Amino acid sequence: QVQLVESGGGLVQAGGSLRLSCAASGRTFRSYSMGWFRQAPGKEREFVATIRWSGGDTYYADSVKGRFTISGDNAQNTVYLQMNSVKPEDTAVYYCAANRWIYSTVILTLIGHYDSWGQGTQVTVSS
Repeated sequence: QVQLVESGGGLVQAGGSLRLSCAASGRTFRSYSMGWFRQAPGKEREFVATIRWSGGDTYYADSVKGRFTISGDNAQNTVYLQMNSVKPEDTAVYYCAANRWIYSTVILTLIGHYDSWGQGTQVTVSS
């Protein structure tokens, strides 16, 4: 049974920083890439960032580029999201996701590319 558990969410003032963590467990867990998505109230879930283990490629949504950094350790099945210079519009539930089945040289940013999801962690940015 694969399980992804996020942590690190909370309340932060605009301009501040927050670091989200995600730990994946499961006896045979392996992934080709992991990512972060977010869902604000009344909006659809959207892509935030992803890291492809082969080559270490990273990719970001335009809305967070230059402010957020994704990193991780494939051997430890962990991924992080460092959020700097946060804005009120970053307020959302943040979800960790893993792609265990699709090997691709193309960066994967669609929800359907990821087969395993965490329960989410709330991030609230006050103005």
